[in-house]
Amino acid sequence: MKKLTLNGRRTLLVAHLLFVAILFGVHVILLTLSLTAAMTNDEAVLKACYTVMHLLANTSVRASTIGTVVSGVLLSMFTTWGLFKYYWVVAKEILTVFAMIIGLYGIYHWTLQGVRIADEYGMLSPDGHSYDSNLVKLIVGIVFQLIFLIAMYLLSVWKPGGKIDRKPRSYRGGTK
Repeated sequence: MKKLTLNGRRTLLVAHLLFVAILFGVHVILLTLSLTAAMTNDEAVLKACYTVMHLLANTSVRASTIGTVVSGVLLSMFTTWGLFKYYWVVAKEILTVFAMIIGLYGIYHWTLQGVRIADEYGMLSPDGHSYDSNLVKLIVGIVFQLIFLIAMYLLSVWKPGGKIDRKPRSYRGGTK
């Protein structure tokens, strides 16, 4: 496959880093808002937190996740790294799948559920357990997202594991 020129690679890398930075920043904001929602006694603050979190989940999280994945795949395909040549790239791909599921489905769903509960019941949810359970899932999901993103940063910087050996291993002893 044809490799990118130096300027093409740099441009794509800058785009990738910007998408990742947006994604990380949005998740820090989501964590701040979810912790605020967990600690507030003000119904207006609760509703505002969930409304903003859901807006971010529906816009910035989706756009930055898609931008990060597309630019990352293109970087892998059109540079020497490849999609399946190095252990660290494969590890990032696995983390990306989990992050996409949590980000595109989980956080969207949990913030929407929070908006619905806050709009319908405010601070007086008749089933406090489902409200608390939803909030815990949201916070845990956001924390996992941040952990996955930090792990992917570390993998990109240190590139552990080396190249995947594609040569078949020789059979030792006995007959085939």
